[in-house]
Amino acid sequence: MIQFFAPDIESSDTLPESDSQHAVRVLRMKTGDTIEVVDGKGHRFLCRLIDPHPKHAVVEVIERIALPPAWPNRIIIGIAPTKHIDRMEWVVEKLTEIGVNRIVPLRCRHSERKELKRERLEKIAVSAMKQSLKATLPTIDEMTDFKRFVTSIETPQRFIAYCDDTVSRRLLAKEYNANTDTTILIGPEGDFSADEVRLAMDSGFCPVTLGDNRLRTETAAITACDTCHIINQINS
Repeated sequence: MIQFFAPDIESSDTLPESDSQHAVRVLRMKTGDTIEVVDGKGHRFLCRLIDPHPKHAVVEVIERIALPPAWPNRIIIGIAPTKHIDRMEWVVEKLTEIGVNRIVPLRCRHSERKELKRERLEKIAVSAMKQSLKATLPTIDEMTDFKRFVTSIETPQRFIAYCDDTVSRRLLAKEYNANTDTTILIGPEGDFSADEVRLAMDSGFCPVTLGDNRLRTETAAITACDTCHIINQINS
């Protein structure tokens, strides 16, 4: 199954240029062919191709299908972008495939990457959403200061994954309550600073470990997100 993405499909009957080109020039679709389009907001549309133009293909919506996320609660991952941008791109792709509502790149004291191009990450998320047959696109924030983020987030569950065992940490798999809106912080290659951990704890974040293995930043984010999904499924 191939999904196309058109965020304004209900107000506009035209596919974006990239999806138009893929449908018409790559897949060689013709007038009358049916396609499936998602809007990134939890809906899938069965459409008929009316005008197979390679830059602005026109479709007719036949059916609108609600396709909400498979997970019941909001999952927010705050992550310090990795030094090598390809790893950050990989984690955005995989988090989208697994299922996440919001990804917040964090500017931390030990961050080796202070800036990034959100537009590139959004394109990767769109591709991953389509390929994993989802209809909900995660929100990707601009690079955000650590302090501003942790003092503003208000999800009922808040965790900070921390490597330093001088701080009393609990196992995320034991602390996570299923089906509850959750924020998880993942630090940079040099980990969070002690001041950042104290600030997070003062803001209601619980220090956690993801297990006995020492994980890279991108692996930790995937592990944390998937832990939530597994526990949700066990308790469904």
